Amino acid sequence: MARIIRAVDIDAVLEPYPPSEWTDEGWLPGWRTAQAGRRQVNVFHDGPGEAAGLERYRLELQAAGYHVVADQQPGGGRRRLHITRP
Repeated sequence: MARIIRAVDIDAVLEPYPPSEWTDEGWLPGWRTAQAGRRQVNVFHDGPGEAAGLERYRLELQAAGYHVVADQQPGGGRRRLHITRP
């Protein structure tokens, strides 16, 4: 059974990488987390380099002991990572 996970826990692991930030010209590349219930956090990469960014985050999170599944939002939407605790 999956255990409770919080977005702030994932933020701490991804802290060495720059978080995304919205400016008047668009997104500055970086990560963003979103709580998806009590047992899942989603990680997105905003700005250019989405595939490479998500791969870096996947490797970092797996090394920290999290279970990571790459996914895409329904209807051909944004790519993301589903993060849970094993």
